[in-house]
This record gives sequence, C-alpha cells and structure tokens, in this order.
Amino acid sequence: MVKQIDLSRVDINLLVLFEVVLQERHVGRAADRLNLSRSAVSHGLGRLRRLLNDPVFIRTPKGVVPTDRAIELAGAIAEILDRVRSVISTAEPFDPAMSSRRFIIGAPDGVSAVILPPLLETLRQNAPGIDIGLRQLSPMPGETSVERAWRASFTELEAHAMDIAILPVEQIPPRFHRTMLYEEDFAIATRSGHPYTMCPSLEHYCALQHLVVSLAGDPYGFVDTALAELGQSRRIALTVPNFMFALAVLSETDLVAALPRQFVARYAAPFGLVLHEAPLPLPQFRLNAVAPKAALLDAGLVWLLDVLSGAKRVGPTTQARR
Repeated sequence: MVKQIDLSRVDINLLVLFEVVLQERHVGRAADRLNLSRSAVSHGLGRLRRLLNDPVFIRTPKGVVPTDRAIELAGAIAEILDRVRSVISTAEPFDPAMSSRRFIIGAPDGVSAVILPPLLETLRQNAPGIDIGLRQLSPMPGETSVERAWRASFTELEAHAMDIAILPVEQIPPRFHRTMLYEEDFAIATRSGHPYTMCPSLEHYCALQHLVVSLAGDPYGFVDTALAELGQSRRIALTVPNFMFALAVLSETDLVAALPRQFVARYAAPFGLVLHEAPLPLPQFRLNAVAPKAALLDAGLVWLLDVLSGAKRVGPTTQARR
C-alpha cells in the first residue's frame, strides 16, 4: 500500500526555493531574487534536503551544483509550480485589452524579424498594455541533428527564462505543446543588379563568394552538405553572427547568401536586395511555437499563442527570380 503523504506538512515555498537555486546555481544570487537572507536560503535548503531525503545541491567554490536526484526531480517540480501559478492566474480572467503583462519570446533573429511586425500591430490594436521581450536563440555549435541542436531551449522554457520558444523543430518532448506558425524555405539573396541575376546557374552560384550566418563563425552549413551530394563546393568568404547584419553586407557587396525566404522577402526592399530561386534542392522546415503543456492553463499564454499563429507573416515582398 502506498504511504499517504501529509501535504499539510509540506511548504510549497521550498519548491520555489528549489527552482530558483537550480536556475542560479548560487545561494547568494538565489537569496537576492527571493528577497531573503543567505542564512534563510541555507535554512530552507536544509529543510528541502530533509523533505526529499537527498543533499539536493552540493556546495562548490563557485556556487552549488544539483545532485542527480535534483536533476531528476527538476521537470516534475517545474510542472507542479506551473500548475500552481496557472491556477492562481485564473482567479482573475485574462483580458488582453486591460492586461499589463510582459511575455518573453525566444526565437532565432531571422524568425523574430518575421513575427515581430504583425505581433506589434496586433498588440497596438488589441492589447496596448502588454509588453514583449525577445530572447535570441541559437543552435548549439557543431551539432548536426536539428532536434539536439535546440535542446537547450527546452531547458530554458522549463526554467521560465522565456514563455514561448519559436523553433525549427518537429520532434519535441511530450511534455511540451507545439503550435505551427509558418513554413519556411531558403532562397538566394543578392544585391539588385548582381551578376548572378544574368546567369543563375549552379556553376555560376558555386563560383561566387558566399556569406553564411553563423554565431560561432563556422564556415560550413547545410548548403555545403547539399552541394557535396552533387559533387560541388563553394567558397565561404565571410561569416556573420546574425541575419540582419547579413542583409546589410549583401546590399553593399557581391557576396551571395542562402537565407530564409520569408525573412528576406520582408526586408528585401529597404536593403535593395533580390531573391532568386536556389539552383539546387534546399531544406524546407516549419517554425513552431513551443511551450510547456502545464503552462497552457495560463489563459494569457494561450492568447499569445493564438495571436502568433494567426498573424500575417510577410509584408512587402520582392518577387523571387528564376
């Protein structure tokens, strides 16, 4: 027979303490966030150890590290706290027109640039008191698997570093909800009047100097993999850390780049750029808004997901050329 736990003896604040210490990995910083003294946090950790029958956090010269048991419990505790927060938030119905909440959205910069204009317009019309924080997400350097490349984003969602993550992944852990926002593929971007316009062949494309967006400066990407399958290669003359910088460089040079079509289409005109169909098959993918399933009890978060999925994605465009 399963032993019945007397919940009246359990202080939920200990779970909050667990969450904050896990995020900060430092007793002093956790104390500052919780507006407590270091001794109060240390005392709370002692109670938490007795409650969970585990050391939970091990002290080191640089802070604390979680035990294996703490890491094992982290997901369940985050879900419990999400549900408690959601229950409390539903005590007062969510009204976007009157709300003054602030949501954090994580996304790669090329995606943020696509979703932000329609999102801001919706907020201006329907939710003028709501604020948005954008958190730039990047794949893990050197990771070839798309799903594994973005796994840190799931950890950040569970740590409440952001409310929603917009990711180019299809396979997500079952504890997360996914809403498809839009489909994306790649096109070749050049400045207007670029020589490539006159001869958009694979041979000409490979002979040009290329720009690649890479936060880590890695001069190899999915295009190189596709070219290698055709027995071709290219010269990557420049890597830059973000997509908006790439547009500025392309507008003033003869470099070419394979970039997300909807992103370039929105900003092609201001930068004087032209889109061309790729001379080789390139990947297509979906952008999905991801949030913990437990967080869907929050009516405000559900509203934001609906806004993101319903907003028009692309504004003024420059027609792709063949």
